[in-house]
Amino acid sequence: MSTYSVLDARNNLSRLIADAQSGIEVTITNRGVPVAQITPIAPVDVPLTGAMLAEWLDEHPLPARLVRPSDEIEEQIQQARDAWE
Repeated sequence: MSTYSVLDARNNLSRLIADAQSGIEVTITNRGVPVAQITPIAPVDVPLTGAMLAEWLDEHPLPARLVRPSDEIEEQIQQARDAWE
């Protein structure tokens, strides 16, 4: 377990996150009194693939008011690209 003061935690957030990712519980104290704890969470064992994303999108379609034809989307993308130049 690691312990940091509020000031140290604020200045070393990346280190606290790295500690938690490596399995270390982090306690944050305010004037020596523990006030918060950062604990590691279990890793997700299921990698997201393109097929999984496509399946999810099929199962969760957009509301009709948000659906746009693909050519309209392509045109907006092209306009945005043209504006970059």
